[in-house]
Amino acid sequence: MSFNIYLVGGAVRDKLLGRPYQERDWVVVGSTEDDMLAAGYKRVGKDFPVFLHPETKEEYALARTERKKGRGYYGFECHASPEVTLEEDLARRDLTINAIAESPNGELIDPYGGQADLENKILRHVSPAFSEDPVRILRLARFAAKLAPLGFKVSEETTALMQGMVEAGEVDALVPERVWQEMERALKEPEPNQFFLVLRSCGALAKIWPGLNTLWGVPQKIEYHPEVDTGIHTMMVLQQAVKLTNDPITRFAALCHDLGKGKTPSSEWPSHRGHEEKGVPLIQEFARQYRLPSEYRDLAIMVSRFHLHSHRAFELTAKTFVKTLERLDAFRQPERFEKFLMACQADATGRLGLEEKPYPQANRMREILQTAKAVDIQALITAGFEGGALGEKIHEARVKAIKGKLKIT
Repeated sequence: MSFNIYLVGGAVRDKLLGRPYQERDWVVVGSTEDDMLAAGYKRVGKDFPVFLHPETKEEYALARTERKKGRGYYGFECHASPEVTLEEDLARRDLTINAIAESPNGELIDPYGGQADLENKILRHVSPAFSEDPVRILRLARFAAKLAPLGFKVSEETTALMQGMVEAGEVDALVPERVWQEMERALKEPEPNQFFLVLRSCGALAKIWPGLNTLWGVPQKIEYHPEVDTGIHTMMVLQQAVKLTNDPITRFAALCHDLGKGKTPSSEWPSHRGHEEKGVPLIQEFARQYRLPSEYRDLAIMVSRFHLHSHRAFELTAKTFVKTLERLDAFRQPERFEKFLMACQADATGRLGLEEKPYPQANRMREILQTAKAVDIQALITAGFEGGALGEKIHEARVKAIKGKLKIT
């Protein structure tokens, strides 16, 4: 039995970049399925010839080629045989930096210039076959979000290729689950704004998320938003959220906070009265389309509806405070309330020249919540209140407590 095994993909790329990596992928050249099974490997790939190592449980794939036979991610025909060369296998990969292999003795096999692109910090497609799979647009955008801190940029020719894919309708064939999978992974990266900017640069964002894409070119009042453009502001807010938390749910909520401004008639610009509520159906629609987990949807809706309440924490009445806390369900879900405050802080500081501005409103909101929570509900129950009457009494007691301790109306 004679076959060659090479380390490929992200592990080689990250090793060359000096970055840590957890998973290792292997490609096997000159082998068959029977050879792999005889060597103790276990077949796990349904569509592709992938096997688990009997000891390490790492994935080993037979060298293969792919041929486009239909639209979208699933429109491929796979061919694996001992005759498929390493270079042919690497040719089907998406980016040159992911098409480098390493032999067992440490020799690098780089037929498509991946090392040069790593050195020059370029994200470039391996071949025109990139255009056969629309998921590659999402993957490239995610790599941009991952590697932007190192200075990586998408090559002009790759952007042009992706634009052609969008115009040809390839992006329309993307399945919702895969779009959200890549987007959620991008939200965990150090510069998730690059994910959306890359999609916008090739026209894919207009197809995938028109409600977000619409924000560019929508002006805001310059006294509150020195950056003026709502799209620019939204990307700044997302990056401010990155500074505050690793939580993708909070980052997503920050991203969605001003979607309603895309619904403001141009005759009303740069004012956006009522944008908070206008954003809610846009979030609900996006959540339905891409089947978002409820925690993403719910926090995003709350931030859209109530972020201005947080910004006005030194102006609101005690009644408005209590009503807001109740609608945020802050008494029962304090952890989500903290995420809400972080998203609001990201909005307040995601503005040109205000990135380091303090946000005392967050502590004000926390203080008000703690004051309201100190109300003795058991005493009201002991006094005989129940049902709707109890709810009203709790509400009144919370308002009274806030007025008394914080001296607000």
